[in-house]
Amino acid sequence: MKLSTKGRYGLTAMLDLALNYGEEPVALKNVAERQGISEPYLEQLIAGLRKAGLVKSVRGAQGGYILAYPPDKITVGDVMRVLEGPLAPVDCVIENEPVSCEKADHCVTRIIWEKIRDSINQVVDSITLQDMVDEYNSMNGQKGYMYYI
Repeated sequence: MKLSTKGRYGLTAMLDLALNYGEEPVALKNVAERQGISEPYLEQLIAGLRKAGLVKSVRGAQGGYILAYPPDKITVGDVMRVLEGPLAPVDCVIENEPVSCEKADHCVTRIIWEKIRDSINQVVDSITLQDMVDEYNSMNGQKGYMYYI
């Protein structure tokens, strides 16, 4: 399974917001500059995340975006599902929306696809934005180590 730029850039932007959680709203222009992401593309990603209730917009001169919940309440899985859709390796094992297949009852490989799906979900649902913030902070504390998000 390969993630698109939507998932990768969106998660990066959410980490940027998490690093600034509890401070002033963050302008998308600043996130785009820090992360090397096109601002119009970032606007599209944030619009989806806002619609899903993961971020809030703040209007005004000091406006921008903030996380809708504390970083320890938003998982990587929450973000990825909004941006990428279901995290299944094949269509026949998409949770809540499986594509029917006439071979499903006799498909040995389906068991493998379900295990892969479940493993992916377990991993992304066990990592919060706070975990990523903590990892970022520990990496930046190491002398001579630069970590880019």
